[in-house]
Amino acid sequence: MPSAKNATRSIEVEDTTIIVEVADTESSRERGLSGRRSLLRGNGMLFVFESGATAGIWMKDMQFPIDIIWINASSTVITIAHDVSPDTYPNIFYPSSPARYVLEVPAGFAKQIGVAEGTKIVL
Repeated sequence: MPSAKNATRSIEVEDTTIIVEVADTESSRERGLSGRRSLLRGNGMLFVFESGATAGIWMKDMQFPIDIIWINASSTVITIAHDVSPDTYPNIFYPSSPARYVLEVPAGFAKQIGVAEGTKIVL
């Protein structure tokens, strides 16, 4: 059964605009990018949680590698997992402290635009 497309919005990261699909429900967060063949540069998925959470991310049914960026309630990057491959499933990746948001982008994109722990994200 095809899934409904999530709402999209723009966010700013290090002077780069990223078009993100917003996953703000339990079902959309669980589905994430699973089953997709790719993600275009300059695009991503922003997972929104009700409050700071451990926000574990897995690569179930993923078909391409991604960078996973955890962001706290102050819109500051707290943890980055670079170039996470689909073959890491069933491992679960966690932030170093509670996160309010998780941004998934194509593998290598975080380094390309200069995202690091401490980077501010404009949501």
